[in-house]
Amino acid sequence: MGNISFPNIPQNIRVPLFYADLDNSKANTGATTQRALIIGQIASGGTGVANTPVISQGIGDAKSVGGVGSMLALMTSAYRAADNFGEVWYLPLADDPTAVAATGAIAFTAPATATGVLYTYIAGQLVTMTVTASQSISQLATALAAAINAASDLPVTAVVDATTTSKVDLTAKNKGLAAGDIDIRLNYRGALSGESTPTGLALTITPMSGGAVNPSLTAGLANLLDQEFDFIALPYTDATSLAAIASFLSSKTGRWSWSKQIFGHAFAAYRGTLASCTTFGATQNCEHYSVMGFYDSPSPSYVWAADICATAAVAIRADPARPLQTLALSTALAPPLASRFALTDRNTLLWDGISTFTVAQDGTVALENVITTYQTNSYGQADNSYLEVETMTTLTYVLRQLKLAITSQFPRMKLADDGTRVSPGTNVVTPSIIKGALVAQYKEMEDDGFVQDSATFAANLIVQKNTTNPNRVDVVYPAVLIDQLRIFALLMQFTLQ
Repeated sequence: MGNISFPNIPQNIRVPLFYADLDNSKANTGATTQRALIIGQIASGGTGVANTPVISQGIGDAKSVGGVGSMLALMTSAYRAADNFGEVWYLPLADDPTAVAATGAIAFTAPATATGVLYTYIAGQLVTMTVTASQSISQLATALAAAINAASDLPVTAVVDATTTSKVDLTAKNKGLAAGDIDIRLNYRGALSGESTPTGLALTITPMSGGAVNPSLTAGLANLLDQEFDFIALPYTDATSLAAIASFLSSKTGRWSWSKQIFGHAFAAYRGTLASCTTFGATQNCEHYSVMGFYDSPSPSYVWAADICATAAVAIRADPARPLQTLALSTALAPPLASRFALTDRNTLLWDGISTFTVAQDGTVALENVITTYQTNSYGQADNSYLEVETMTTLTYVLRQLKLAITSQFPRMKLADDGTRVSPGTNVVTPSIIKGALVAQYKEMEDDGFVQDSATFAANLIVQKNTTNPNRVDVVYPAVLIDQLRIFALLMQFTLQ
């Protein structure tokens, strides 16, 4: 039997008596923090440095870093409503120099004939204003502009139109296409909630439009270096931004590549009709980001993205293999009943790479099926291997557990062929010893509910020395990931006797 190898105690020590060395190879059960990253634009007054990541210190901090009413501040508010504990970082972005701000308007055309309250929703935020029969339409416009500007968290500024004094002009605080996704409407919650237009009052809404050019992600993503971010709230769905995030997370050269193994997943949202959502989805094919499709919600798409990201982050940190279905969002407002996608619509979306949600009786929005946009393989053939986001999160967990096991148990080992006599404690390992460790670790993951069928795994696991490089071990790891219960189909075969 060979001598035991110690990490630090030398063989030639002669001074008596007792010496103890520490070996933590069997004790490591550490886990990563699984950080989240919010990508968002900063507005005037924001202290954030463009393209420079910084840790979040709360909603108030986001208002300081991004500026009050900025995309970054509003995304952080939505994120923290769902995840108030996890570690969160910002990636602040400046408006592109060529960007254009979206604009809209609210024009009064007739005064109220009785006292009442005007309920105006801008980007899902409620602005209330009491109106009286004595106010002219110009006075109403002045009062509304003041009320909007007093609500500093709104993503718009308001001024009374210089030419038509009965009209309020709205301008987005952030420039760009995504920042311009700002809904304007009245009485979102309806008469049952006491919201109705005062008697006699008439006005017209010009929807926000004209926002153009999102910021480039290239420099900001590069500045993240190798810091891990498992959950990324992405406010953009334009082709350039999605190509940048796909490259950033790529399995070939990005964070999912063999040489980096940093992993991560991005969550975005796309506003559009069923036809536009399916058309958009058909152009996507990446396993590293998910896009939620919605139509006619008061909440901006970037708020949806942050809310979905946070909701997913909380659940995945607790169990990366448990399905996200039925989890309620905290901030995103549901579309009106007539604008919600029906069951057949949502099934269509799920075949076009677009994630879906449901709405409860009380208006709560809940995740239904969060999928990736991956749909076809490199030959253009249908491929569902990376369809579910839980597949990606479970793979992340399993790969990290593997890395933990190997780097903890075999960090500085001598490698011998199978059949070599190896004494315990001599820091010599063989492919068979490694295989046994992998099987044992797989069984632990099976007990924890992340993989299944350990007998088949053990039978098909291959661990062998490389024939060209004697210092390398090659492994075929045939994991069978745990599945998720998504569909319960029942045939009711009843009788009347």
